[in-house]
Amino acid sequence: MADHAKRAATNAALSLRAPRSASGSPPVAEDAAWHRRLRTLSLMFFTLGGLALCYTLAAPFLPAASWALALAVLFAPLQRRLEALLKLPGLAALFSLLIIALIVVVPGSFVVQQLLMQLISGAQLVQAKVQSGEWQRLIEAQPRLMPLVAWVEQRIDVAGAVATLSSRLTAAAGPLVRGSAYQLLGFCLSFYLLFFFLRDRHSALHAMRRLLPLRDAEMDHLFLRVDDTIVATVYGTLAVALAQGLLGGLMFWWLDLPAPLLWSLVMSILAAVPMLGAFVVWLPAAVFLALQGSPGKALILILWGLMVVGTIDNLLRPILIGRRLKLHTVLAFISLVGGLLLFGAAGLILGPVILTVTRVLLEIWQTRSQTADAIPASPDAGD
Repeated sequence: MADHAKRAATNAALSLRAPRSASGSPPVAEDAAWHRRLRTLSLMFFTLGGLALCYTLAAPFLPAASWALALAVLFAPLQRRLEALLKLPGLAALFSLLIIALIVVVPGSFVVQQLLMQLISGAQLVQAKVQSGEWQRLIEAQPRLMPLVAWVEQRIDVAGAVATLSSRLTAAAGPLVRGSAYQLLGFCLSFYLLFFFLRDRHSALHAMRRLLPLRDAEMDHLFLRVDDTIVATVYGTLAVALAQGLLGGLMFWWLDLPAPLLWSLVMSILAAVPMLGAFVVWLPAAVFLALQGSPGKALILILWGLMVVGTIDNLLRPILIGRRLKLHTVLAFISLVGGLLLFGAAGLILGPVILTVTRVLLEIWQTRSQTADAIPASPDAGD
């Protein structure tokens, strides 16, 4: 009894000696908790700062990485077949690059080179017709256009403007060649990244599984939706480009322009390039018709190009992509146009992918919340 009374007195004295906070916790425990919170906040701050710096470093490479990612998703079946055949992922990725280059780069380079040559020669032809007076004679042969021509000539020096434009286009050949070299560098960077996307895709996906706080089933669902988004975007773009080329080629055939099938193919290829389009073909063709004394045909071609060929892109692409992704047309349109405005040409891929990732993450949050609400609360231990 004496020992018990002595221990009770000692504990009472210690409790009186150690002050407690309002919450009942000793100061040492509060200090430890405060230090843990401080370390956590510091870790979050430096992590977010590091991520922001990493994004700044990677931002210049986003266009190349976006196209490399799109090509990696599209040609993943080819890579898997080559890996099964060659048993070496690196060698299979190298052969995949060669095949992709033959399919994508060679036709595109040929079309751009031919269009550049036609643009310069067409500008020189326009300048020659204006300086020789043939343009004026063609206009005078159309009395109904004379009031419009007189109004334009009062405000614009047509001959001087055409001569200046022609000389600038001719002088721009050098910068265009340098720009082509810059584009070639971008292609090389895309293919450099594509090689590693193809060869190391399994390790990259495994690293993402370890870093992201998602379950395996959720990660599989996210990867599948991103793949579907990229495939839908690329195939939707190609389908719209083919439709634009077909419509433009039909008008070329109806107006009796030369080689309508060839120019239909060229317009399809150009329509698939985000920063170009089919107008690169039909607009010079309209100028050609006007110079040949067919202003009516030129006007028809311009109206067809603006009202049909040009608008079908904004109408058909969101519908095709939204239908494939089960996404409302307005959301698909915003993701495409917003991506182009924010990221440039790479936004054609990044915009829909960002929307898809956000949508999947919101669905995961919703599923987890519903699962948590469905689990009944466990009874208290004392009940």
